Amino acid sequence: MIESPPDFRGVFRTDLLARALYAEGAGIARCVPMGVAVPADADDVPALMRWSKREGVALIPRGSGSGMAAGAVGPGVIVDLSRLRKLGPVDVEGRLIRVGAGVTRGEVDAAARHDGLRFPVDPSSGAFCTIGGMVGANAAGARTLKFGATRPWVHGVRCVFDDGTDVWVRRHTPWPIGVPAVQRLAHAMSQIGAQRGHEIPPDALSHAGVRKESSGYAIADALRVGGHLVDLLVGSEGTLALFTEVELALIPVAGATATILAVFDALESATACAVEARIDGATACELLDRTFLDVAATDGPTGVPQHAEAVLLMEVEGVSTGATAHAMSQLAARATRHGAREVHTAVEADDEQRLWALRHAASPILSRLAPRLRSMQFIEDGCVPPDRFPDYVRGVRRALDHFDMPGVIFGHAGDAHAHVNPLVDVTRRGWRDRVSGILDRVCELTAVLGGTLAGEHGDGRLRAPLMDRVWGLEARAAFAHVKDAADPSGVLNPGCKIARDDDRPIGVLRHDPEAEPLPAGARAVLDEIERTRSWNRFRLEGLAD
Repeated sequence: MIESPPDFRGVFRTDLLARALYAEGAGIARCVPMGVAVPADADDVPALMRWSKREGVALIPRGSGSGMAAGAVGPGVIVDLSRLRKLGPVDVEGRLIRVGAGVTRGEVDAAARHDGLRFPVDPSSGAFCTIGGMVGANAAGARTLKFGATRPWVHGVRCVFDDGTDVWVRRHTPWPIGVPAVQRLAHAMSQIGAQRGHEIPPDALSHAGVRKESSGYAIADALRVGGHLVDLLVGSEGTLALFTEVELALIPVAGATATILAVFDALESATACAVEARIDGATACELLDRTFLDVAATDGPTGVPQHAEAVLLMEVEGVSTGATAHAMSQLAARATRHGAREVHTAVEADDEQRLWALRHAASPILSRLAPRLRSMQFIEDGCVPPDRFPDYVRGVRRALDHFDMPGVIFGHAGDAHAHVNPLVDVTRRGWRDRVSGILDRVCELTAVLGGTLAGEHGDGRLRAPLMDRVWGLEARAAFAHVKDAADPSGVLNPGCKIARDDDRPIGVLRHDPEAEPLPAGARAVLDEIERTRSWNRFRLEGLAD
């Protein structure tokens, strides 16, 4: 049993009930931590970090726990940063907002819109995911097609480094080289930069042609002209420093938006249209594959023809209704040229919401398939070069069919990025072997197509042991060098991003009927959170000390 860190003013719990409440997140993993720490405020985090390094106790930062890759679930002490909820004010002239790591994306966007601005990065989890979690994973979402992922929108990060040093790291300012960890990182990056083009091939630190990437460390971004330490920190998943506050860039709200729903008889036609959608200024382009449509149809008519192979949901925006309508007509015409059998358009908010409702139809249905079928997201974040996207989707289908497992495929087609929800029958003999077989085949497919296993959700503990499938030896050595420089004691989220020798991608699964059960009280709370998708609910709320 570990004791509460000295000088730590927040909540520190080691009882089983409290620990069990943090044993699961939205992903597939389950691991009961050794303790839970909830800092009282941002100033409370350095004391926890100093204790961690001194005692050799691992810290696992966590926001809402809505991440898919098990980066916020694991052994060690969970650091619940969701209570760091300082918000605003909005700097309208500078188009910036400073927020605590525990503020949700939805709250940031609402505050910005009050002043005619917005935060344009919008993952589907935006109502409950925290900004700290988004920065940690370099989260993206449907509108990455136009606005990119989180990284370029982060102006600054307040970091607590391994020795407890608390400092802001901001773009357009020098690296705080007086901080020992930053000094070590600067030296490591200098060494890696000197090796590029020689020991490290120029393209080894990124996946050529891939439009979204949250795997590994963004060394290439940090080393580019105009790159910064901020670029390296974003997407580091709590392995280089703990984030307590973030400064985000904002943009004006759109003058108008419009939505296009296009129905295709051929997957290749849909993906060819998706790849070109950005030519007409699309802000979003979502693919709903046949597998998705079949599941959605189990809840009633979808309005999509029964034998349609795919649907694209596309969005455009402009400074005025007229400009948006023009872009909408161009995009609709492009879909028709690519063979869409039906094209539906909407410019009014209610009509747009009705079209987008199809995109959100599957999740509630999937949750009702339990307990026999469980949606397990273990191949859910692949992203490939756009011209290989049809090959990826068909390859995933073949893998699912080979192992006789249904699944749902959807995602951000404009970026050639797919989410996959295999539906696992946990009552069927050999289901674990089928899960492993599918994972192996899809990893091989992704590597052959030149893609990444993590387009926007991070490596976590799920994909860290799989890095050698899609990253070369030089890249993996560079990633390890960065990690060692920032965290020589190995206490910052160990096993996340950089796997240890005995780590495996799939350990104890939260949906495994043979796994040791959690305490009934914790099980009830976690099931309610999953059912209501209230991931940002404070886990210790109402729990007696």
